[in-house]
This record gives sequence, structure tokens and C-alpha cells, in this order.
Amino acid sequence: MEDLQKERCLACEGGIAPLTDKQIEPFLDQLKGWHVSEDGKALHKKFSFKNFYQTMAFVNAVAYIANQENHHPDIQVSYNFCVIDYTTHAIGGLSRNDFICAAKIDTLIAD
Repeated sequence: MEDLQKERCLACEGGIAPLTDKQIEPFLDQLKGWHVSEDGKALHKKFSFKNFYQTMAFVNAVAYIANQENHHPDIQVSYNFCVIDYTTHAIGGLSRNDFICAAKIDTLIAD
């Protein structure tokens, strides 16, 4: 399987089908703790931190990745956690880009 962390997002203007459950499974296996929503249209993960400073540092790093890949998540920020949701709005579901960005975000957190 390809290393998603080394890939780049490709522009998606629609006109393609969202990934199927069968296509999602091998990508999801490469991620740490991400979940697909019940409707299969979004990729979701909650990240916890010790304080607001660590949370915001992480959010800023996520913003950098999103801008580099030109693929932006929905982010919910609180004092000691943030929630990242990825979906490809142009196709109304998940694309390879969502998994590429999630894999890159996973590199920000030490095991």
C-alpha cells in the first residue's frame, strides 16, 4: 500500500464518486485512531492535550498542512482538545485527499 504521508492532494472539483466502504478500509488501516462517520461521508478524530497552548500549536500545524495541501478540515477547538473532521465537499463524501491529510496530521503526534 502507498504511504499516504508522502502523497500530495489533487484538486477535486467534483464529477467523481466518493470512496466506497471497500475503498475506505485500506486507507483507514493506515491511520491512527481516525473514524468514519456513520453515513460514510466524513473522517473524524479527537486529539487531547495538556493545555490550551499545546492545543493551539497543534491547530496551527494542522492549518499549515491544510494550506499546503489545499484541502481544509472542519476544526472544533477547546481548551485541551480539538476535533478534526475531513470530507470532500465537492463530491459529498470521502476522497483520497481526506486520508492523505489525516495521515500527515498523524505525524504531528508522537506515539
